[in-house]
Amino acid sequence: MCTYLTVKDDVEGSAKGPGGSWFRVSDVTVYYDHPVHAMAEHTLNIDFSAPAGGPGARVALELTAESARALVAAVQRALDAVPQEMLS
Repeated sequence: MCTYLTVKDDVEGSAKGPGGSWFRVSDVTVYYDHPVHAMAEHTLNIDFSAPAGGPGARVALELTAESARALVAAVQRALDAVPQEMLS
């Protein structure tokens, strides 16, 4: 079932896009819907983009709910291991 909830936010970082070139990302969009490519009925879709760079400045993820939860947990574990003075 699609939730039709789309979460958008600003981010600071870089992504490796088509052709192996890096670009700065400024936006993230997250939503749960039908995937374009993943072999699942529904996925959590995460799009990192740099709108000023046009349609090619985008990296998309389509993750099953289980994989998305595992990713959230892995990110939290990695950040918890960073000494506080290194976080800015």
